[in-house]
Amino acid sequence: MTDNPKEIALELKDKLLQRFESVLPHFESDESDFFVNKRKKAIEAFKEVGFPSTKNESWRKTDLKPFLLKDYSFSFTENNNNQIPSAYKCNINQFDTDLFTMVNGKWVNGSDGVTTYDNGTVVASLSTAKIAFPEIFEKHFGQCVVNERNGLIALNSAFYEEGYFIYVPDNVSHNTNLQMVNIIETNQNILTNTRNIVVLGKNARLKLVHCDDSVDNQYSFINNVTEICLDNGANLDFYKLQNKDDEAVVLTNTFVRQDSDSNFTSNTVVLNGGLIRNDTYVNLNGGGANADVIGLYLMDNKQIVDNHVFIAHNVSNCTSNQLFKGIVDNEARAIFNGHTLVKQDAQQTLALQNNNNIQLTNISKIDTHPFLEIYADDVKCSHGATVGQLDMEAMFYLMQRGICERNAKMLLMVAFVGQIINKIKLPNLQKSVDELVRKRLKGELSSCEQCSIQCAEPDKPLHFDIDMSKV
Repeated sequence: MTDNPKEIALELKDKLLQRFESVLPHFESDESDFFVNKRKKAIEAFKEVGFPSTKNESWRKTDLKPFLLKDYSFSFTENNNNQIPSAYKCNINQFDTDLFTMVNGKWVNGSDGVTTYDNGTVVASLSTAKIAFPEIFEKHFGQCVVNERNGLIALNSAFYEEGYFIYVPDNVSHNTNLQMVNIIETNQNILTNTRNIVVLGKNARLKLVHCDDSVDNQYSFINNVTEICLDNGANLDFYKLQNKDDEAVVLTNTFVRQDSDSNFTSNTVVLNGGLIRNDTYVNLNGGGANADVIGLYLMDNKQIVDNHVFIAHNVSNCTSNQLFKGIVDNEARAIFNGHTLVKQDAQQTLALQNNNNIQLTNISKIDTHPFLEIYADDVKCSHGATVGQLDMEAMFYLMQRGICERNAKMLLMVAFVGQIINKIKLPNLQKSVDELVRKRLKGELSSCEQCSIQCAEPDKPLHFDIDMSKV
């Protein structure tokens, strides 16, 4: 095997192309021409463009090449009859929810292939949904994707096997929160392509949590595509929690299509990961539609997080809000790229963008690029970005009142991220995320041998008996 990184990346591409030829007969025997033709079209696109590189404008700040050098296992079409790992315990399951689990990209035992609720809501594995609900599936599959010539999206469209399918019928408010967990536990370096579809009918409502987690610290490469279709008046609260190991690569592309008076709220919390990239594309296609895309990231060591958000105001009287906050330590790197497009006919648009960061070391890096592209004249749009360190005056104020330096730093960081956490509308989930964030800040982003918190019990939540309104 060559030692040249570029040639090794090409070797992985060639292996994937060869693997597609070997599994194509399986797809042709099990799927309709509709899906097989889409796979063939996608593999041709991947063959032409390959993996994204720093020569691509949207990838200029994030080099994927070092993560392509591993010898990944990608044995597609294996039996999906997996068991939930005995070592796995979800850290964010302390609220009323129906839990569905995937392991190494496969639907597992303990999660039925299809669950149909009394109100008509359907939760199914992707492979089951294609057979059980072909009309709904084919109507929406691939309809939200706007950039199929992206190499990662093309790779996913060619090789996807599993994922989750959720359908909420017209006028149904699904009161049970749904939680989808995708966990990696394997002794191999694994590459998975998962595909998810969420469809909400007219005036339907749903709260959905998607968690990515790891058990083993093997190299993993997760390439995920999620399509979300919201009909008139639909309302989706979508929470994404990512807690991966330093050897993990998680690349997600989420496509949202919104019709009139629909509401989409996305809250992404990134706690750990070697390379985490979240691309979110929202098309506001109906008047009165609203999209709130917000997030929080806490990175240290040599971790990289890259958030790209593109929101297109295609018609008038729509609103959107992008708000991301992050804390980076050590040699970590954070990238934010927010793009709001207001088309000529999209009058009376309200669009906001904001990205705020705390940089704890001089060797950490933050790149932030809020961007407005406006072709209408009757609009209210704003954007802004800040990169700074902890406020020394606030630190001095707290320490003058008997609070040690470690606690003072913690208080300021907790207050900084609180704006994002407080936007979580599920009370028990908000509480769990708050505790996880505090533990993350306590254990990774700063330390002090003299601080009593450092010696606290590892599983004991941090509590501050201080009135924050007076800080």
